Amino acid sequence: MLINMAAGLGVLACFLWNDIAGENRQRWAPALAIPGVGATVCGFAMIFSWPLPGPFNIAYGETSIMLGLLFLAAAWTLAKQWDLMPLGLYALPAGAIAVLIGIRFIQLGLTHSPMLSGAGFILTGAGGVFSLLVLLNPQNKLLRRCGAILLLAAAAIWAYTACMAYWGHIKPGT
Repeated sequence: MLINMAAGLGVLACFLWNDIAGENRQRWAPALAIPGVGATVCGFAMIFSWPLPGPFNIAYGETSIMLGLLFLAAAWTLAKQWDLMPLGLYALPAGAIAVLIGIRFIQLGLTHSPMLSGAGFILTGAGGVFSLLVLLNPQNKLLRRCGAILLLAAAAIWAYTACMAYWGHIKPGT
């Protein structure tokens, strides 16, 4: 789930940087649909099967569903060549919740690296909150670049976290 999210955030950053104000935006639809399907399916599986200890199923599962649905809606919207701005209205509260979760992770010392996990949630959520500004002003290169850098920073944190999780979990006896 983490590497799927990192890849999706990376694709979204590239879209913001290159084509959000362009004429050939629909070409990004498949690349946004892939992380959308993965995040939505895995998020639903997580909240119904509770495979993780304690609060992690809610934090990761529910935010995965919100992010996945946003990716799927963005893919559909781009494929149909509709306006993305209304998705920013959903991304605003979804992003705010991710920021809140990040702050709570840090406050409670959740995960082996609470500052890193918290920062991942906070940056990802800030990307959602910031997306409304970008979608209201898609011609503004500075806003688009700032949004892309924010998403790339979040993607880097989740990619690093995923790699460390893979490294730690793939060993004999676990």
